[in-house]
Amino acid sequence: MTTSATPAPFGRALCAMITPFDASGALDLDGARKLAAHLVAEGCEGLVLSGTTGESPTTSDEEKSALIRAVRESVGDRATIVAGVGTADTRHTVHLAREAEQAGADGLLVVSPYYSRPPQDALEAHFREIADATALPVMLYDIPGRTGTRIEPETMIRLAGHERIVAVKDCAYDVLGSSKVIAATGLAYYAGCEEWILPLYAVGGAGFVSTVANVAPGLLRSVVDAYDAGDTARATAAHQRALPLVERVMADGLPGTVTAKALLNEAGLPAGPVRPPLRPADRERVRGLLAAYAAAVEAPVGG
Repeated sequence: MTTSATPAPFGRALCAMITPFDASGALDLDGARKLAAHLVAEGCEGLVLSGTTGESPTTSDEEKSALIRAVRESVGDRATIVAGVGTADTRHTVHLAREAEQAGADGLLVVSPYYSRPPQDALEAHFREIADATALPVMLYDIPGRTGTRIEPETMIRLAGHERIVAVKDCAYDVLGSSKVIAATGLAYYAGCEEWILPLYAVGGAGFVSTVANVAPGLLRSVVDAYDAGDTARATAAHQRALPLVERVMADGLPGTVTAKALLNEAGLPAGPVRPPLRPADRERVRGLLAAYAAAVEAPVGG
């Protein structure tokens, strides 16, 4: 049997969950409960709240805590909850980390401070301060395309020595660097980009944190399930089936939050509008999303 080389501390199949709003743009906690329960029922082993997909830049600290409590109430212990707490300010991130712990999160997602572009020694000190602030395990979020700062492999290797830094959400697009850290540490590497799920898993990754899992959780989970069962051909088939939908949702000119919410709204699931400065997808874009979705999920892989 083929299996992932790295234990998955938060589960293997994680959804970067959207944050539902009502028609007025207010936080929809009932919708969040319903969507969380739906995602877990469809195969998500963990939910990442208040990340990029969760519109964290435009939700308040109080809304972030309320969202954690609502989702915990909904899913209980059937899924892990990882709370996005990363900001450009170390003090604010520490505050959000402590609030997330009190609200019932199982772990923290901490993105590199953005805009200020701290050097590697300052970046390392930032992550260590966050990890020291609570008893929760930490998933580092390496997405230099958005933050402007890479968490260099050598920095990752040093940070792996901290007892509470246990995982990485990897959007660095560097197979050599990621493979080097996986080989040298016990860090659980989660693919943060859907086209990277199978390649990263094959070199020792732990699973994925996915925006597309909001709309096709079963399809993406089937990639890692098939790989774990030793059926690499089926894993590849699932990977290939997902690619056109991944491209439409994540790489077609709109943020994944916008496209995922468009599909969820079309499916009658809780989502609602996006908050400005984001804007909703137009009807032509929605038609393309629906066509890609139908093609991806119309039949079981191998069926």
